[in-house]
Amino acid sequence: MGQPRSSTKGAVTATTGRGIGIRTAAGGDERLRGQLHVYDGEGKGKSQAALGVVLRTIGLGICEKKRTRVLLLRFLKGPGRAYAEDSAIEALQQGFPHLIDQVRTGRADFFTADEVTRFDRQEAQRGWDIAKGALASALYSVVVLDELNPLLNLGLLDEEDVVRTLAAKPPGLEVIATGRGAPRSLVNLADLHSEMRPHLHEGPSQLGMEGIEIYTGEGKGKSTSALGKALQAIGKGISQDKSHRVLILQWLKGGKGYTEDSAIAALRESYPHLVDHLRSGRDAIVWRGQQQPIDYVEAERAWEIARAAIASGLYKTVILDELNPTVDLELLPVEPIMQTLLRKPRDTEVIITGRCKNLPAYFDLASVHSEMVCHKHYAERGVDLKRGVDY
Repeated sequence: MGQPRSSTKGAVTATTGRGIGIRTAAGGDERLRGQLHVYDGEGKGKSQAALGVVLRTIGLGICEKKRTRVLLLRFLKGPGRAYAEDSAIEALQQGFPHLIDQVRTGRADFFTADEVTRFDRQEAQRGWDIAKGALASALYSVVVLDELNPLLNLGLLDEEDVVRTLAAKPPGLEVIATGRGAPRSLVNLADLHSEMRPHLHEGPSQLGMEGIEIYTGEGKGKSTSALGKALQAIGKGISQDKSHRVLILQWLKGGKGYTEDSAIAALRESYPHLVDHLRSGRDAIVWRGQQQPIDYVEAERAWEIARAAIASGLYKTVILDELNPTVDLELLPVEPIMQTLLRKPRDTEVIITGRCKNLPAYFDLASVHSEMVCHKHYAERGVDLKRGVDY
């Protein structure tokens, strides 16, 4: 059967007899218990997805005038080396200085298990001691343990202590662990486990075009990774003292109450001159074979804006959220998208998201293609969704 796409609240995969849809969070009870999220895999998007959740949490707190404080604890990322998410965190800290704390530990060099030093063990333990204090303090709504997974894989922390501590975390706290090589004990404990799986394509540009990234798959983290890229773009402009405008275009999301709403609202509140946002579509699931004329009109309307924005060079980052299922549903032809991407300005980044059954030809142009593979999701166990984290 065909693949539908929802325009209702929530972002949880629901397998039905007619394909794969999105189960709505509207009208459901919000969960109160915090969950443990694990993002791992060789693909790109793990730290970006965590930052997207951070932004969404902060945005919800601003919208509802609630206290939502976040701790970003970054292991294996000591000073002296630049990381992809540095600029995104700079944007967060400048936009929301009273809502976010950051701690970096470790050395800047890459090293293997055979090259572990006493300093590495001391820094790992220092970071973990901070993490345990934060978990016990009840000061934070979200704690991100960035690169915890490889830290455990390197044997720099007592795995049993980490798992035992996370199992006993405060009930309302969300914890996000990222990085390659999550140990089985942590995966077993996790309420959500999403793997970022890299893909390489053979085609006219085997290594892809610089500045085209695609996030697809049925796991969690696609749109949240794109939001992390938006933060990164804004922060890059701040650090270079120049405008770095971002356009977020969303297909198949014509209603209200989507997972990204509070995050985008937070971005536009702090950086109104840098972020533009447009959504298109109707507030309903679109099924293959049951497309309505308005679906084609709305898809084309958003694409014309996207095409002009990419060609203009006015935006340094253009996010095409849910473009993949729009093409998969045949609401847009592939060739104009191919041509626009082939002709994009060199310094314009294009981020494309959404699941799809049949990979469009423009996937071969991407320099980054990460598939989010969902191995475990708490919604499958009947756990309610939580505002600011799931929607």
